[in-house]
Amino acid sequence: MKSFFITLEGPEGSGKSTQAARLVKRLADASLKAVRTREPGGTPTGEAIREILQRDKAGEPIVPEAEALLFAASRAQLVRRVILPALKRGRIVISDRFADSTTVYQGHARGLGVERMLDLNAFAVDAAAPDLTILIDVDVRLGFQRLARRHRKSGRDRMEREAIEFHENVRQGYLNLARRYPARFRVVDGSRSSDAVEADVWKLVKARLCAAGLLTGCSS
Repeated sequence: MKSFFITLEGPEGSGKSTQAARLVKRLADASLKAVRTREPGGTPTGEAIREILQRDKAGEPIVPEAEALLFAASRAQLVRRVILPALKRGRIVISDRFADSTTVYQGHARGLGVERMLDLNAFAVDAAAPDLTILIDVDVRLGFQRLARRHRKSGRDRMEREAIEFHENVRQGYLNLARRYPARFRVVDGSRSSDAVEADVWKLVKARLCAAGLLTGCSS
């Protein structure tokens, strides 16, 4: 059975989660079964790790090395419990963040080293390599303006509290990865409306699914 693995990446406030949900609906409308997940999280173990990483659940500062390993632990559980089984069943998997986030946030922005994080990711993900990664790129300050509206109801998480320079490095790290892996990455301008971004995301996904023989009606 054919399967397909799509990841959505981007700086804070880029709209990844919104687009992941919309993409699942688009696929359902095309009679394609999709499994949606997120990082960190996606399993009971991963969600517990998410609470540590995002909500300061442990109550102490997390050193960069421990942070990277926690992300990798959550990812290893998600891959083996959710992603690989779904792919083996011929599903399309949509993940809101994946290994590229660790490469960028911890490898580039935290300074742990991109190559070191690539090695760590290779150990964590086994054979779960994305077929397509959509980078929703947005100016950092615009992203934080969007987050400010969201934070009226909920406080900022630990990563969102980092300095603006950290997030500028995150964005640059993503753009560097897109240049490094041009066959896998597609960059979408996330500064526009959600509808405009959705249209571009679907166009990119549709083209790849058509090429893989997973979607009918590809001539239109």
